[in-house]
Amino acid sequence: MSSTGPGSTIDLTSIPRAVASVAIGVVHSVERAVVGDARASTARGNAWAAICADRDRAHQRDEVRAMVAALTASRTAAAGRTSGAARTAAAGRTSGAATPGSRAASPVS
Repeated sequence: MSSTGPGSTIDLTSIPRAVASVAIGVVHSVERAVVGDARASTARGNAWAAICADRDRAHQRDEVRAMVAALTASRTAAAGRTSGAARTAAAGRTSGAATPGSRAASPVS
């Protein structure tokens, strides 16, 4: 009796380590032959690429933060100018005092 049925799969751990090592060696050799020694991926190359990508993303985040801060500051300044003029006009209407260039309201209407 066989313990493996027709639908069962072979587990990776059942492959002998020597066969896996040879397969990895072949893939490594083929990569170096196809792309060249200088362009073959290494752990150091992958780590450096990740560092560069992290720096680029941080730089982009800083640029976006600076743009948002500039937009917020300009919007706040514009709102301050608008609300300041509205407050001045409202104060002139409620106080009953004449502002320069305007006529005082007469008590008799």
